[in-house]
Amino acid sequence: MHLKSTPSVSPSHAAGMSSGRGRTRRAARWLALTAAVATALVGCSALGSDTSNPSSAAGPLEKAKIKVAILPTIDVSPLWLAQEAGYFKAEGLDVETVVVDSGQKALDKAISGEADIASSSYMPFFVAKATGVADMKLVAAAGAVKPKSFAIVATPNSPVKTLKDLAGKRIAMTARNTATDLLTKSLMKDHGVDFDQVKWVQVQFPNVVAALATGRDIDAALLPEPYITQAAKLAGAIPIVDVNTGATEGFPLSGYGAISKWVQANPKTLAAFQRALRKAASVANDDRSKIEPLLVKYAKVDEDTSRLVNFPDFGSALDARPLQRVPDLMLQMGALTTKLDVTSMIAPQATR
Repeated sequence: MHLKSTPSVSPSHAAGMSSGRGRTRRAARWLALTAAVATALVGCSALGSDTSNPSSAAGPLEKAKIKVAILPTIDVSPLWLAQEAGYFKAEGLDVETVVVDSGQKALDKAISGEADIASSSYMPFFVAKATGVADMKLVAAAGAVKPKSFAIVATPNSPVKTLKDLAGKRIAMTARNTATDLLTKSLMKDHGVDFDQVKWVQVQFPNVVAALATGRDIDAALLPEPYITQAAKLAGAIPIVDVNTGATEGFPLSGYGAISKWVQANPKTLAAFQRALRKAASVANDDRSKIEPLLVKYAKVDEDTSRLVNFPDFGSALDARPLQRVPDLMLQMGALTTKLDVTSMIAPQATR
């Protein structure tokens, strides 16, 4: 019987075959690893596309287009910036502004449904809540008092030279129980001046400068920027007292509010609005050059005025502790009859 002989394999050839099989196994492992990494990257990319737009991650907004009633005052500058810089658009939101001449009128538009959100000094929101006119929620901060950003002013021809001269004089206010009314009374009370004898004259901000210049209707007015600087340039008005003193130092001035029903029905829309506005407020506080051209465009001031105005502290987030100062002052001034808890009025706040 003949046995077939097995071909002999030289040691060097055997080593080559072993090396080839090793390379094949390593190549297979490398391909498998590459495929796994590619799959993971695709997954991360998909996650990244969702989280880059917070509203898309949470699903579509309830309302892609909203209306916000505002006064053309400096504290709404972050809203203008959010529009111009595309912060609202990045959140999938189209914001239309409706310009009014008082915070009360802005609030009225939110209550009637003509606007989704209103910007105002905080006082009208608290009055509406306390009197049962509307169940208001505070949705975002707008501005707080800083040095020279809010002041009582008078012209050189006015009989008002000091704060004590305000007793019995004609003082402008935009509406009762607004900042122009209550902060003036607070300052007078701090200095022992009787505000019960004052003749309060209702004048809207855009008309105050002309009223000061003629002196026929008012002797003094509490103004925010940019109206302080405009009154100085056009009527020669000078500050009598800075609001950023005493009990009103750093006072929370203005914010955005909406009726509770709207807040409950539009949580994603509200969160998108809050995120964009908060980003804009941070930029505005850090770089005034981003705001100055917006004052020219929207507040209708000239470039020189835009460079001279004193900015308030633009709001970034609502904080119940400083905000409680507002209804407490209103209770002290008689604008409220019972104590109001701010915490219950703050709407859910979007996280970054």
